[in-house]
Order: sequence, then C-alpha cells, then structure tokens
Amino acid sequence: MAVAALVGVATPAMGAPPPASAFGRLPAAEDVAISPNGQRIAILGGLADQRVLSISTIDKPEMPFLRLGDIETISVRWAGDDHVIVRVAYMDSVGPRQNYRFERNISVTAEAKVAARILDNDTDSQFTTYQPILGITSAIPPRAMVQGITFQGNSQVSESRVQVKGQSGVVASLWSVDPATGDGRRVEMGNYDTVFWEVDREGKPRVRLDINDLNGKFVVYGRAGGGGTWKPVWNGGDYESRLTYYGYSEPDDAVYLNLDEGLVKRRLADGVVEPLGSTAAGLSPHLIWDEHRNTAAAIGTGGERPTYEWLEPDIGAAANVLIRAFKGQHVRLMGWSQDQKRFLARVSGPANPSTWYLYDRQKKEVSPVGEAYPELKDVPMGTTRWIIYKAADGLEIPAYFTLPPGAKGGERLPVIVFPHSGPNVRDTYDFDFLAQFMATRGYAVLQPQFRGSWGFGKAHEKAGRGESGGKIQTDMQDGVAALAASGDIDPSRACIVGSGFGGYSALASAALFPGAYKCAVAIAPIADLGLFVTEIAQRGRRDEAIDELRRELGAATKDKLFNQSPVKHASAVQIPILMIHGDQDTAVSLTHSRLMAEELKKAGKPHELIVLKGENHYLAKAATRIQTLEAIEAFLAKNLPVN
Repeated sequence: MAVAALVGVATPAMGAPPPASAFGRLPAAEDVAISPNGQRIAILGGLADQRVLSISTIDKPEMPFLRLGDIETISVRWAGDDHVIVRVAYMDSVGPRQNYRFERNISVTAEAKVAARILDNDTDSQFTTYQPILGITSAIPPRAMVQGITFQGNSQVSESRVQVKGQSGVVASLWSVDPATGDGRRVEMGNYDTVFWEVDREGKPRVRLDINDLNGKFVVYGRAGGGGTWKPVWNGGDYESRLTYYGYSEPDDAVYLNLDEGLVKRRLADGVVEPLGSTAAGLSPHLIWDEHRNTAAAIGTGGERPTYEWLEPDIGAAANVLIRAFKGQHVRLMGWSQDQKRFLARVSGPANPSTWYLYDRQKKEVSPVGEAYPELKDVPMGTTRWIIYKAADGLEIPAYFTLPPGAKGGERLPVIVFPHSGPNVRDTYDFDFLAQFMATRGYAVLQPQFRGSWGFGKAHEKAGRGESGGKIQTDMQDGVAALAASGDIDPSRACIVGSGFGGYSALASAALFPGAYKCAVAIAPIADLGLFVTEIAQRGRRDEAIDELRRELGAATKDKLFNQSPVKHASAVQIPILMIHGDQDTAVSLTHSRLMAEELKKAGKPHELIVLKGENHYLAKAATRIQTLEAIEAFLAKNLPVN
C-alpha cells in the first residue's frame, strides 16, 4: 500500500460548504508515533466522538485497536518497542475545588491491550495534576521516567506542577516506572524549590531546575556525567529568566540556553559556552528533538512558515526529501526509527488538514498513515496569504489573511478578526478548523500576530507587555484598516471572534473600543482580569508567576486590572455579543462569562450565553465543538450577513 509518487488532486466544483460536523469532529488521526525499531506505528484518533488507539505493524495486515471511548486524549509515544503510552485527561473532584483536570499516562501493549496506568502505585503522586514523562530509558526492558510528588506534611492538589509555597510539605520526586506494570520506584526527591529534572538515556538525572520559593530566582543545576553532587550551572537571576532554558543535550552533556547572543550550549562539567548552530540572535527559536540521542536535531525559526537549521544532517536530508515532495505545505518530522531508515511526517497547510505519512528512506517510498479530517478531503478551502502591516505606532504586525473559497481579493468582503489565545503564543502555517469553517461560510478571516505574540523575536514579544487592553487590541483594528485600504474587506462589516485570550480580546474590543466591530463572539473568555489573577493564585501558582501574569496582562496595579476588564465596562457595549463557555473549564472559569452576561443584562445590551455541558477549556468533545460552530454560524448570519 506504499505510495511511491505523489499526485495532484482535482478540485471539485463549488457547492454548499461542508456541515459543521465535518469541521467540529475530533481528528481521525490526532497523533502518530513510530516505534524505535521502526516496525510499528501507533495511531491515536478514531471516530468523530470516540477515541481509538490503533497499532499497525508495517507490511502486515493486522491492526489491533483499543477503544478509549469518550475521553480527552493528548498524545501517544512509545516506551521501547513493546509498549505505547497514551496520555489522557479527565475531570475529577478532589479537595475544596469542584473540579480539577488531571493528565495521566496509560501503558498499552503492542497488541492494543491495556497494561497499566503509569505510577498508579504511588498514593502521593495521585494528587498532582500533570505527572509528566521526562524520558524513556534505552535499557531492555525500558523504564519511563516520571515526575510525581512526595508529601512531607500538609498537602493540596497542584494545578500545573508541584505546589511550592514555603514549607508546604510537598516536593517534586522523580520516579522510574515499569511500563508493563505501571509500578514505579522513587529515584530522587527534590527540595522545596525543585520544579523539573532532565534525565539521560539510562534514567540518571543530569539537570535539575529550581525556582527559589522566596525570591523567584531561577537556577539550573547539573550533574556532569550523571554522578556526584548537584552543582549550579546557570543562575538566571529572576523568575522570567526560566524562559531562556531550552533543554539538555546528552551527547554534549550541556544545557541549551537562549541568551542575548543567541542559542548556546553550556557544558555541565566546566561551564564552557559554545554557540548552538548559526541561528541569529533576537529570534524566537524552537527545537526539533531527537529522542533516540536525547539532543536537538534542528533549530526552527520563521515567520509565515518554519525554516529549519538541521544539526543532524542525515535527518535533515530526509526532511528535505519530503519538503520537495509536498512543496508549499508545512512538513514537520514527528519521529523516526532509531536507525533513521523510516520517518514519520505531518503534512499540512492552512487549506489542507493534517495528513500523516511514513517515509521509507531505503525503499524511497512515501505512504499515507492517516488523515485528521477525512470528510474534508478535496473540499475547496479558503486561500491564505501572509501579510505584514504597520500598527499606528509603526510596529510591523504579521498576519495570516484568508479569503473564502473562490474569492480573488479586492471584493470588499465581510471580515472576521480571529485573534489567537495566549497571548504569548502564535498562529502557525497549519489548518485551523475554526478559521476555515468561517472562510467556507463566505467570510474573510484575519489572524493578526499582534505585539506580545511568540515567534517573532524578543522585541515583538516584549512590546505586548502592559498592552492587553490597549495596543494589542488596536493592532487588530489597524489590520482591518490595512485590508480596507487594499480593497479586500469592508471595514463597516467586521466582527471579532476569539477563544481564551482571544475571547478576552473580543469582549475588550466590544467594551473598551465601542464601534470597532459589528459583533463579537467570545469563547471561554476572560472577562475580569482581577478575578482571573485571583483564580490563578488560588490554584497554587507562586507569587512571582502572578506578578508575571500581571505584567503580561498590563495589570501591574488594581486600577489597571479594573480599567482593562471588560466586565467593568459592560455599559459601554454597543454591539451584540455571543459568549460560549464550558461548565468544566478550569483554565478560565465559567464565572467570567456569567458575570459578563449579568452586567450586559443590567445594561440592557444584546447578548447570549451558551453553556457547554461537560466541556472544558479546550473544546475536547465533538458534540460541543459542533454546537459551538453551529452557534457561531447562526450568530454571524444574523449579525454579519455575507450578502
């Protein structure tokens, strides 16, 4: 079934757009992983609303599968050649709060039988929400290195990592776990400041990350060669400096740091610093990781789409074969066999849902493995182009701009401004089901990478500080003005749609900038910045994290928190607002949308609040995704008709 050549696909005639169910389904292929020996592929995906793990042995017809059911799935990875670890999430009630979102790891055999839940034998570690897997050893049989917690006194559940508040009695602990049984043994305990470890392929902790509980200082400790005592390798000086840490390279026995001079590697043994690659300083790079060697294989940067500097030339050569084969698409290597003969790649683009491929270097064959949205295959999608416009203060703002299928530009179309969440993230050259859903309904879609977005250099990131309710919002409006000047959109027919921080932007635009848009859709929005900061603090985040959040939100003072909170200015709203919020959202509580709805009702402003039953922050269920899309479509048709 291997495909030796890739051919073009004819475009069908224009017709009615696909239904919301085609866009809102959960991906049929969500994550894919190849075993170290290159003989098996694990595919996490399934039906529209039921998750399934399938395990294929290459060149054999058998494909055993495991029904995971109606559960949120996150990722899949191999632990040796005989076990797959599926990461899942679920809601549970523990302690004083009603709900916590727990992430756990399930070990599954190569025959698709459940083996065990990882680290199920440690009672203490059941009270941390994440339990990250830090690495898989190269031993036979392999071990999974997992971070848990150990109680030394009073305890409470941590929201994102070990709770560290003074002598709270909770410390991070490192465990070596047998994937066959799920049972673990504790390898090391951290102190009250320890937040993370890096381990080598033998499972030895080589790097420990500490954040001082009293002053927030970030320190990297190392054990050169995996032995001896912990010694400081790099002192970041403050809490924010933790963002300069990029990982540990086992072949170099060094840590990666993104300093002012660019990416460097600093050796554990003597602190000697050497450049990593030749990527220019000031950029926002990311690393492609070689899990078999425990080191970086490539440095990725780029604006519209990623470009890679390959540190491992043989892997880069395989990537370039696929890049040439899928010209114009985003090709990302997602894994490879230990002997580097077989590679997994995810191929996608703004108008092309993700498809996974297996590349056999020896046979020179490329075979499809799975599609994310099979119902959308060959369906005409909107065309996306990369634009750069200037904000009012002269800052260059990059953006993705998508026209509806068949549109040619210059048609003065209605436009949806679709800001990303974060705010310190970015949109990518990838398929966005919500953006394309709106484009196929006849709307132009603008995705601005406003100041504060990650990936466009440190100066661009820092420019967003203190501007959540200010220049970040006007950056979006400046994008509308630029597109109006080119004749592509009609500025009098603009709506804003966003989720998370994007939802905050939708509410902030309506409340703080009346008249900027015709309507607003806010999914899981932050409505009250002061409440949001308080909620984060109640989840066990350290004080420095709260201070950093205040800086990012532009809320260093209570007055600024108040002034930039949409809920405090509901009476200024002049446009209809649709809010959509999950009743199990633990990232941004439903309280935000309910408070905003109450204030809008008091002020007599048109609004609607849809509560998604059993849904969290991430639209993890097909039914609620489809419900969300259908509600948005009806709201836009009423308040921003295409014709």
